Amino acid sequence: MFYFAYFPMSKASLAARFEHIFGRLPVLVTRAPGRIEFIGNHTDYNGGTVLGASIDRGVTVAVAPRADGVRNFHSTYTSETVMLPAGEPVRQAGAAAWTNYPLGVLAALPHFGLRVPEGFDFLADSDLPTGAGLSSSAAIELASALAFLGLTGQAPDRETVVKIGKHAENQFVGVPCGILDQGVSGFGEAGRLVFIDCAGPRFTTVPMPAGASFWIFNTHTKHALVDGLYAARHRECMAAAAALGVKCLVELSPDALRAAEAKVEPAAFKRARHVVEEIARVGACVKALEAGDLGAVGGLLTASHRSSQHLFENSTPELDFLVDMLAAAPGVYGARLTGGGFGGAVMALAGAGFGASEAEAVAAAYAAKYGARPDVLPMGVGPGATVL
Repeated sequence: MFYFAYFPMSKASLAARFEHIFGRLPVLVTRAPGRIEFIGNHTDYNGGTVLGASIDRGVTVAVAPRADGVRNFHSTYTSETVMLPAGEPVRQAGAAAWTNYPLGVLAALPHFGLRVPEGFDFLADSDLPTGAGLSSSAAIELASALAFLGLTGQAPDRETVVKIGKHAENQFVGVPCGILDQGVSGFGEAGRLVFIDCAGPRFTTVPMPAGASFWIFNTHTKHALVDGLYAARHRECMAAAAALGVKCLVELSPDALRAAEAKVEPAAFKRARHVVEEIARVGACVKALEAGDLGAVGGLLTASHRSSQHLFENSTPELDFLVDMLAAAPGVYGARLTGGGFGGAVMALAGAGFGASEAEAVAAAYAAKYGARPDVLPMGVGPGATVL
């Protein structure tokens, strides 16, 4: 995954940094947020439904065109410029590997009938924390897409921009993600959750009840989607669907799945059971949110984590410990891992009774057990990808 440092720059500061690096001001600055996966773990690529929140942290990109066909990529994280020629993008490795996300966007544009900019200078900055499963990859993909489209005077609809980002990650970066990350980053609104029916896809929003807040506990444990664990779960889900004679697991109800258990290899059945029951939890969560029942919402969040822990097996002892602590903490409605899993972060949905001192107590207990403190990050729900 692609991650930047913690220090956000204002538009003016980023423009000044751009001028310092490239000797001129940018013509366009764009920003796309990271996201919290609220509920719907690994349901998206199975044709299901998911709820997410665009957060008030993200990736900002500044660009300006060049006439010489050179493509310069610079990030405030590496402080090095990667110079590449125009033409068909080629995957990069080592310190330049972060450029695969904007390069993947360039490679995706022709698939949507859109023009590709030739030469340009490109600067990216982020205030997303590292390894927290907040989807910095989708954020840089969407911010890059808006920047490249702006350079070429194109303005496709928001859904197309989202699909460009997903295509970049699937086909160029090589992560078989669904549309959750890009969809939430693209369709986010302040004070609302994004509901995605991934079979469409169809994007709508659901109001977030007043008085609730998000807390992210970032463990800094390994979060290795590209390393194969995510892809392995994807294959197991596809194998279960094939064994059950459906295109996607969303076509099965929990009862129908249980009746067909003998047809599926045990590990694949566990993955399928998680997905099918998680889709049902998403639907129940939407109803609870609309009713303002945060207690019911919290129970569904914690149930989602237990399913990830025992059925999908994409949790870790560190994440389980945090969920145990948070689920028992006063003022917390519920908690679960957020993102692809296999490390990363836990999200807690809390009320007024849970604040900085309560979060500190959880962090201290974690440090006493594991010898390292998690980052504690209160999060707000911010707007989706935009040109600044």
